[in-house]
Formats: sequence, structure tokens, C-alpha cells
Amino acid sequence: MAFSILDSQRSGRLYGTEIWRRFARRIALGRVNALRFTGGTPDRLVVAPIDLRIADPHIAEEIYSGRFAMGGNLIDTDGGSPFQVEGASEAFMRSLHGFGWLRHMRAADHDLACANARALVDDWIAVEGRALGGHAYEPEVLSNRLIAWFSHSPIVLRGADHGFYRRFLKSIALQARYLKHVARAMPGDATRFKARIALAMASLCLPSSSGAVRAASRNLDSEINAQILPDGGHVSRNPMVLIELLTHLLPLKQTYINLGQKPPRNMAAGMDRMFSALRFFRHSNGELVLFNGSSAVSADRLLGVLRYDETSGSAFREMPHSQYQRLSAGNAVLIADTGPPPKGILSNQTHAGCLSFELSSGANCFIVNAGAPVVPHTQYADFARMTAAHSTVTLDDRSSLKFSHSSFLGPIVTGGVRGVTVRSLDEEGIHQGFDAVHDGYAGSLKLLHRRKIRMLSSGHEVQGRDQVIRPDESEPRPDDRTPAVARFHVHPTISVSQDEDGVVHLTAGDGESWAFVARDLVPKIEEDVHFADLAGARTSKQITLEFVVGERSQIDWKLIRTNLPRA
Repeated sequence: MAFSILDSQRSGRLYGTEIWRRFARRIALGRVNALRFTGGTPDRLVVAPIDLRIADPHIAEEIYSGRFAMGGNLIDTDGGSPFQVEGASEAFMRSLHGFGWLRHMRAADHDLACANARALVDDWIAVEGRALGGHAYEPEVLSNRLIAWFSHSPIVLRGADHGFYRRFLKSIALQARYLKHVARAMPGDATRFKARIALAMASLCLPSSSGAVRAASRNLDSEINAQILPDGGHVSRNPMVLIELLTHLLPLKQTYINLGQKPPRNMAAGMDRMFSALRFFRHSNGELVLFNGSSAVSADRLLGVLRYDETSGSAFREMPHSQYQRLSAGNAVLIADTGPPPKGILSNQTHAGCLSFELSSGANCFIVNAGAPVVPHTQYADFARMTAAHSTVTLDDRSSLKFSHSSFLGPIVTGGVRGVTVRSLDEEGIHQGFDAVHDGYAGSLKLLHRRKIRMLSSGHEVQGRDQVIRPDESEPRPDDRTPAVARFHVHPTISVSQDEDGVVHLTAGDGESWAFVARDLVPKIEEDVHFADLAGARTSKQITLEFVVGERSQIDWKLIRTNLPRA
């Protein structure tokens, strides 16, 4: 009852906070119209930052033909304006209005591509330039567009006449003024961080006073201090946010240097911490972990950021502020989520995966979480956030977090895990490990989940124990009878089979294999869905251990390497 009351109080506070935030934002914004943000037109662009993202000239050809593949949709405009298409998904429209696709024109690097880029920008200015609403002026989309227009201005402006040049600069100035205005009332999440990056870039790329440059720098510095934790993680606990932010911070930092301007005071140290965190979150094969909104990232994109990493040293054993654990021995790596969700709007992508883990070895990931879909998909995203989509224990087919389904609050966390206790089980030369307990089921079921994991120093064996206990840490009673399932999601590239003794064999394409065994339980192999794939959701397998709390409170399992990869 106590936890249910606390969850209700939490929901009430969240509604109150959101009402006040919207009221304050409305007061701060005042009446929004294009006339309010008119002003002088800059006479030139000072510099064009680089773009670190992958570009493909063949996509430029498709765009020239009127075919736009974005946000999981392919739309043929048939010669019309892409900004006036009907029936496109929100993901498509956000990608279209963000103009990140200009990089493909830059990769094509010929006069036709430049003319096409310029025509599309001019089309946008005519259709959306003074609307100040809809998808085009959502803060994240607007930030992306300003960054893209600055970065790819050489392509857009090559061969431009004076009239277009002036329209382009006038539109940039209006958008920058609008973004500066709305940034004041934005919540302190990654979207505001990106807005501060875009505004700092605007202060450098447009003719600006030294005071304006310093003000933009101070605002960005504040976001670095507020959102990047001492261990380098982001306050949202989403590892993928680090890549998103570094993709834009790196060109911005270089632009400061190229212009002889002083970067924000904490920029270099903050980025170094972020790089250290990225090393923590990478598997043995270089892939990024799938926790709390992370999805698949192409190797080229990840390496495009990491090649600027000037820090050195091995990954941390633990991230105490972000609250993750990392066990590594030989070429095996196990990473686990051992933290509660962030508060408020920072939890809008958080997953109910507390105490879940992922295991990689050599060139392969073996045990993973389902991950977030690469392309936004409401139904998939909802499933991906459930505890059942993670390699951990689910009780009574419920998730360890409660999510808001209110359009007013958005998909934030409103209940569930409030606290996680973690204790190290490391013994030098023998094993690394941790013992963690979360209270996500304390309110609904009066039960806690406890997980102990050890990795032997050889890196050839992982030992696990899952326990379900009462809040006073006593054994469950018969009347606590609750169905429970421990799930271990297998990466879709791994082959799964089971022998007559019930041992499950996981075999990678290079021949490396691990065996999953459980004490006094026979594992099952079941169908599964892996959401985090660059090509879209795909089928996979999962190993499950089913038990009933009240009949037994503890299960023991092992993952044992049985064969090394072929040379």
C-alpha cells in the first residue's frame, strides 16, 4: 500500500510539474508570430562547420528524382514539393524538415546536386519559412536544420544569385532568433542541449558580437554541467544520446578553434568524460549496448565519432553516477543496468530493464536486450520498453516501471523502480561481479528482485543467480505465489540449439559458442523480436526460465564458453 500511495503521489507531482512548466513556457514565449522575430539580415556566413555523419551520393540521385526515403517511409513526390506531401509519418516529416539529408548532396559534389539542394531549401523557405509552427519548428527539428544549413551552406550557396543568398541568410537569422527565444522555456533534456549547440554554432557562423559569442558559450557550458554526469553519462541514462551530442559537439569545438575563439570552459573536459563513457558502453565487438532507448548504430557512424577520442585507458569497471556495471575478462564483456529511472521528462525514453545485462565475446554479441527501434514506431517502441524485452526477470507478466499513457504528460515513467542497491562481488584474480536489488515490484506485488552475477577471471564463464525476496529480504511465503520468467534475449545473428540434456548452445558465425545451463530447471527456447536493427525489427530467439515465486525463490544459471572462434 505504501508504494502504491507513493506512486500516486509521484503521478500527482508530475501532473503539477507539467502544468506549471507549460504555464511558465507560455508566459515566457508570449505571442509567437514571424513579425516578432524579424530583424536585421546578416551580410554573410563566416564559416561552415564539418558534418561527421555518413553521406551517400546515390541518395542525392534519389532525392533529385523526387524519391525521399526517410523515417521508415519512401515517398515519391512526382515532381511536387516534398514539404506539401500528405499522409507522411511524423518520423518522415521530422527527418525531412531537419535537412540532415543535405549531406548526401555534399557527397555528390556536382553542380546539379548543388542546384537541387538550393531549390529544396528555397522551396522550404517559401512553404514553411514564416509559419513558426508544426513539425518544422519543433525545437529538435529546428536545431537539426540550423546545424545542417550551416554545415552544408557551401553546397547550398554554390552558384546562388544574390536574391537567394539574402533569403537564405534572412531565414537562418529568423530561425536562430526563434530558437534562442524558445530555448529559455525548454526542459533540461538532450533537446535543449542540442538547441544550445545550434545557437553556439549560429554565434560563430553568423557575424556576431563578442558578447553574443560569449553568451552562447556560457549557455552551452551550463548544459554540459547540468546534463553530463561526472562519469560521462547523460542524465537520461541513454547511451545513444552521447553519440548524438558528440556528433555535433566535435565540429563545434573545431569551429571555435579555427576562428581563434575560446570554447566553453567545460567543453573539453565534458567531451573527454563522454568519450570515456562511450568506451564503457561498447561491447567487445565495438557495438553499442541496448539500454534505455539505445538502438543500433552503424559502425561507420560510431567510428566517425570515436576517431576523435583523444582520451586513453581501458573502460571503467563501474559508472557510479549513471549506475551501470561492466565486467570484462579476456575478450568477454558483460554490461548491466543497475540504476533507477531518471525523473520527469528525462524518462520519456527509459526502458523497464533494471538489472538486465548484455554479454559479448570477441566479434559477437550473444545475450542482448531487444533495444529501441531505429525508426520511430509507436507500437514497437511500447513493446521495447517493457521488462519482458530485456534480459532480466519479469514478475506476473508486469513491467518493473509504470509508463504514462497520457498525451499531456507524454510517455514518461510514473511509477515502479525507486531505488537500486548495488554491492561489488569482485575478488581479484578469481572473478568480477555484483549483487544488486531493485524495488520495482514492491508496490504492486510486495516483492523485490535480486540478481548476482560473476564473471570468472578467465572470461570463459558467467555465473548468475536470480532471487525474489520480500521487502524485508525474507524468503517469500506460499501465499506470495507469483509466476516469474527470467529471459535471456539472444542476438539475431547467433544460432540457438538445445541438446537432449537441456543445455542450450549459442553459436556464432565464426564458430565461437557458449552454453547456457540452469540448475534444476530446463530452459526453453522461444520466438523473439529484436527491435534494434538497422534494417528494421527482425525475428530472433530467447531463452526462458519459468518458475513460481512461493514454490521457489531462487534460480541459478551459467553461461560457459565451449568453443573459441575459428582462426
